[in-house]
Amino acid sequence: MGPSETQSRLGLRKVVPAEGVTDKTTVDIIAIHGLDTESPRTWEFDTKDGSRIVNWLQDSDMLPAAAPDARIYTYDWNAKVFDNAPVQTLLGHADNLLGLVAAEHGTSGRPIIFIASCFGGLVLAEAICRAAQEGSQYRRILRSTVGIVFLATPFSGTGAAGPASWLVVVKGIMGEQASGQLIGDLKVNHDFVCERVQKFTEIANANTIRLPIWCFFETGTTNIASKILPPQIAKIWSKGRILVTQSSACLHGFRHRGLGKAHVMMNKFKGKDCPDFIQVKEVIQFILEEAPNTLNRREKDAKKPHFVVPFGRNENFVGRETILQQLLSRIPPDANQDDCQRTALEGLGGIGKTQIALEAAHHVRDQHPDCSVFWVPAVDATNFENAYRQIGEALGILGLSDDKADVKTLVKAALSRESAGSWLLIIDNADDLELLFTVTRLLAYLPFSRKGSILLTTRIHEAAIRFETRGNPITLKEMSDSEADKLLCSSLEDGQICDIESKRSLLKLLTNLPLAIKQASAYMRSNRRVTISKYLERCQSGDKGMVKLLSRDFEDPDRAETSLNPVATTWLISFSHILRDCPLAAQYLKHICFLAEKDIPISLLSQEPDQWETDEAISVLQGYAFIMEHQERDSFDIHRLVRLAMRNWLQTNGEWQEWATKVFQRLTNEYPFPKHENRAIWMRYLPHGQAVLHLRNEFADKETGLLFNVAESYFKLGKYSEAEQMYRQTLELRERVLGREHPSTLGSMNALAITLNSQGKYEGAEQLQKQALKGYQKVLGREHPDTLDSMNNLALVLNRQGKYVLRTSISRLDIGRIGCLDFR
Repeated sequence: MGPSETQSRLGLRKVVPAEGVTDKTTVDIIAIHGLDTESPRTWEFDTKDGSRIVNWLQDSDMLPAAAPDARIYTYDWNAKVFDNAPVQTLLGHADNLLGLVAAEHGTSGRPIIFIASCFGGLVLAEAICRAAQEGSQYRRILRSTVGIVFLATPFSGTGAAGPASWLVVVKGIMGEQASGQLIGDLKVNHDFVCERVQKFTEIANANTIRLPIWCFFETGTTNIASKILPPQIAKIWSKGRILVTQSSACLHGFRHRGLGKAHVMMNKFKGKDCPDFIQVKEVIQFILEEAPNTLNRREKDAKKPHFVVPFGRNENFVGRETILQQLLSRIPPDANQDDCQRTALEGLGGIGKTQIALEAAHHVRDQHPDCSVFWVPAVDATNFENAYRQIGEALGILGLSDDKADVKTLVKAALSRESAGSWLLIIDNADDLELLFTVTRLLAYLPFSRKGSILLTTRIHEAAIRFETRGNPITLKEMSDSEADKLLCSSLEDGQICDIESKRSLLKLLTNLPLAIKQASAYMRSNRRVTISKYLERCQSGDKGMVKLLSRDFEDPDRAETSLNPVATTWLISFSHILRDCPLAAQYLKHICFLAEKDIPISLLSQEPDQWETDEAISVLQGYAFIMEHQERDSFDIHRLVRLAMRNWLQTNGEWQEWATKVFQRLTNEYPFPKHENRAIWMRYLPHGQAVLHLRNEFADKETGLLFNVAESYFKLGKYSEAEQMYRQTLELRERVLGREHPSTLGSMNALAITLNSQGKYEGAEQLQKQALKGYQKVLGREHPDTLDSMNNLALVLNRQGKYVLRTSISRLDIGRIGCLDFR
């Protein structure tokens, strides 16, 4: 078949119903072939005796009989395009597929089922990834897709980890005509292909999509002639082997079935009674039957309100009725249908802003069932972004899982759309003006919708004024005497509160401050023999010098430092009791105070062999109101003032260095090297890694593991400037401690070069890559995987600069040519 004839067959072609036949179909089935083939040949079974050729997509007793309501298409792409020139990379065909399907499909909303054979499955997976991108014009194709059938798609080559696996697959399919361009591309971008497949599975698993997928794998073997393969591989494949293994052909978490066929026959069936065809037919029929339910579920999920608030309702919430009603008159989205409401709640630290916002959130959920409620802590940029990511996951925002996705922008755009419905967004603890308005400018990522409302809590008056466009924030004062009395006594027994005068004196001493009252009440609740009068005695006779020391850094606008002593006073009484009766809880609090304040995973604490002891210690801290448990029950928050009191106690008692070292080592051991598959873990650990790294000057220079992993986290998030700064620090430390030729030093050099390359700083990246490659060749040898990886990275830098001759020499592993390069 000549080039012009081949070109004329490319594209989307309807094969059923035939032209001129009345079309009463309601669903589309699109079949995509693999490498080194085209339609209709790829779907045809040749009986060899000349009696007939069976095309299971087109013959009336095959798929058309099983799916009589379907239009059936074939999509042909130039599967030999890699034979002589890199016209397109394999995955680049995804855009063409989307464009043709969109043109044919229009805005009909008809359900679509895809059947993808071999490498056509990778093209389809990439098309789904691109359709899922925020703002993509092809999102309707994704939302109309009700099922996919993969036929022996090599999602990871042969299933082996190395790039050579692609060599086996491609040559096994294409023989002597195997595409050197394609094999090379897959070798260089092996990790990229894996990442795209991982992203595809995340999209398919998203709550708003939940795409039905079946993966069929081969159980028959393929013989590959030794003349096609290099000798070392030919020896392994001297007998028939499965070309695409089950582990490579099956996506984790999706249904799969085996067919008793060799790879080349996976897309061919000899007749309607063929057992393998019956399996595929039954799956397609099941997808068709479930299509209405799949589409209805997506429609329902898209409209369902969300409640993304990390805390349960405070059953002991008392008082504050005036402020609460004032809030509830302003924060529901329908309170002003012409604007996106902005309400600021300002007040001093420990005065109860978070608890009032939490109660308001539950009121809005109960009184406005169609309104979504979202909670975002603004103590630092990472916690803010992590909370936005949770919102994005709840909304089913596609493209969110990209390592370099701009999560904050994606969520802002999604909530700004009218289709998002009504919502309340609570920004809690917005106390850092630099974080909010200048350097990080977090408030620039707040959405705008006339169906939306934003509540911001802050102890900084300037933040409240700058946020509130109307300039009239709600100010939260201390509790009234009656409210403070009710909060103190709500969980105490009658015998503990018999002395009315002592109660008044205690509340006066605590200045009706909710945090201090809560700590005092929690102490007495945990120690039933302590009455209010006894507790008052302890406050009055306590170590005033220690309380003063504990009150350092308790600055709050418009409040004298001494007036914050009630928090330090009640904290010291409770902590002294914990130190005596539950040493493990005291150890945990000493550990926690070095971490970030929000979403502290229990996994970052040193786990005891007896889980019951760990649970009991955490319960003690919660019982004394030192920590606030998240609804998920595997993490908690610590109040800023409690954290400060603990840190000051450690400094005063000479334990700061000991515990800072322990926590630093714990984070170093627990923080994983960031990968796409463990993203949920390192994203959660990142704010705590940042907090601990502020202490790194107190540790030995050799402790660079945490610094490197946090730098890698920034790189994975596309925050190259921050990554560069940390990589430079890591490289400097490792050069000084380990030497310039140590593998770890070379790894830091390589990582820094990649980061520079990502920022367009090509000359600096090239020089570093040359140094790293020279070091790897000297220390590890020219054929070590790290050396080869360094060669590849250098080739990429050269490619960016248009130095194609050197790039080609390196990418071909031309050691002689590489040896001529100036690596000084």
